[in-house]
Amino acid sequence: MFKKQFYGFRFLAVLVLFTSLLSCGVSKSLKDIPDVSLYKINIAERIQKNDSTFISGPNTLSKNKQGQWEMYVEGNPYQIGLTTGLLTKELFKYQEHAFLSKVNELVPSKTKQWLLRKMLAWYNRKMYLNVPEEYKAEIYGLSQYAASDYKHIADNYLRILYLHSAHDIGHALQDLALVGCSSFAAWDNNTKDGNLIIGRNFDFYAGDDFAKNKIIAFVKPTNGYKFMSVTWAGMIGVVSGMNEHGLTVTINAGKSKIPLVAKTPISIVTREILQYAKNIDEAIAIAKKREVFVSESIFIGSAIDNKAITIEVSPKNFGVYESPNTGQLICSNHFQSNAYKNDKNNIKHKAESHSQYRYERMQELLNTNNKLTVKKAIAVLRNKEGLNNKNIGFGNEKSLNQLLAHHGIVFKPSELLVWVSSNPYQLGEFVAYNLNEVFSDVDKLQLSNQALNIEKDAFLYTKAYSDYESYRTFSRTLEKAISKDLKVENKLLTNVIETNPNYWKAYYLVGKYYYNKGYLTAALQMFETALTKEITTVPDKEMVAHYIQKINRKLN
Repeated sequence: MFKKQFYGFRFLAVLVLFTSLLSCGVSKSLKDIPDVSLYKINIAERIQKNDSTFISGPNTLSKNKQGQWEMYVEGNPYQIGLTTGLLTKELFKYQEHAFLSKVNELVPSKTKQWLLRKMLAWYNRKMYLNVPEEYKAEIYGLSQYAASDYKHIADNYLRILYLHSAHDIGHALQDLALVGCSSFAAWDNNTKDGNLIIGRNFDFYAGDDFAKNKIIAFVKPTNGYKFMSVTWAGMIGVVSGMNEHGLTVTINAGKSKIPLVAKTPISIVTREILQYAKNIDEAIAIAKKREVFVSESIFIGSAIDNKAITIEVSPKNFGVYESPNTGQLICSNHFQSNAYKNDKNNIKHKAESHSQYRYERMQELLNTNNKLTVKKAIAVLRNKEGLNNKNIGFGNEKSLNQLLAHHGIVFKPSELLVWVSSNPYQLGEFVAYNLNEVFSDVDKLQLSNQALNIEKDAFLYTKAYSDYESYRTFSRTLEKAISKDLKVENKLLTNVIETNPNYWKAYYLVGKYYYNKGYLTAALQMFETALTKEITTVPDKEMVAHYIQKINRKLN
């Protein structure tokens, strides 16, 4: 009894000390609210035309026949935030629930939720100093329509502000496996007409529900340039976009240490670039003036310059990479500029991750698809094979198409044309948009140019695709059983392998199940087979080899 009381008092003492430390330096950030009195408010009532069409003055939100939401908004920062929140309020609540309901699953304890809130406040204590006031005003307007279910994480405004760093945290915590993006550009002799073409897969995965309701947003701000971006409800930052001058921005994660304090989220830096830069030099100048807290390649394409570069940023370094006289630029998830030539994290990441493999696969495909066109670029984004067209299993992170992407996108900046994939993954129709048409006085309820769409991938109609979707279900059931030490039917184990027979992880999961149940000979066979497949990373390969060593020791 005394021992229990002692540990109870010790826990309380640590808790009090911890929370008192957290309170230091946090209060200013918690009280910081943007001054929206600077902005005129003129928000028209939302009119619902049907279950997928909403209008508020000149602003619109509607769903196209491919199932994507298309949005047009205009005004000052506060107006844009309020209007976006008003138009997307149902999507906003759904999206936030899809992302944050995981918190309740992972942290069911009310005490731990309270601690989580304190830790978030401490971690994000300097973010408010590093986000431009106009974007804080926009987020504040948006937050008026946020759900009230997650105040245990943070109040609405702060929570939505914090969520703009989710992408950065996902990059820093590589174990979350949220990202693995691939991007490329070609111009001059490498495209059919000599003009710049850019393709990218945004492989940010936060669950199937999170990817269901992507929004293609067209924004006409009072200050700066008109632009489009592919986003989701609650997000004002930019992960993929193009402005009225044909300047494009996409982002690729670099290898980061876990940051100690949040500063400017990458998506806010890229939003600023898209809104205020018309060429490469102006984009570099904006990126230089912002303090970031993770490592990222910002892939910039420019119609004015007719080329692409990468701006490589991290908390303590800055570099710019241009491919010398090749008319081609490739970017996966490692840095290429001289500034990072001796960076230990970058060198290790390049050696151990799947980044270099995907880089080489893009090189291989672009060399095969010389004189790049939009259709050829989309074919590269949809490619599921490994180097030399090897079948490496569906869902393998060494593939350019990992069958989990939030979206794929292709830009033709000189013509202000963009193509955005529709679900599932990059396999659905690529829907075309012409920025000149969207921002002229045309019907804002029909933003896409359907005549320029690129058809669905034929893979959608194959047994292989159907099997892969079944594999996803079977593998998740098995992973859950392994985590909870449950028994499963042999049929499930067979199904996991038969629905994705070339994927190393199928054998690894069955092997791990057998190992945990003590069926060592069966487990050994599975792990040895996994080792013959294309394993994603060096640590994964070492993990499989370690299981084999342990089993051999036990059997001998």
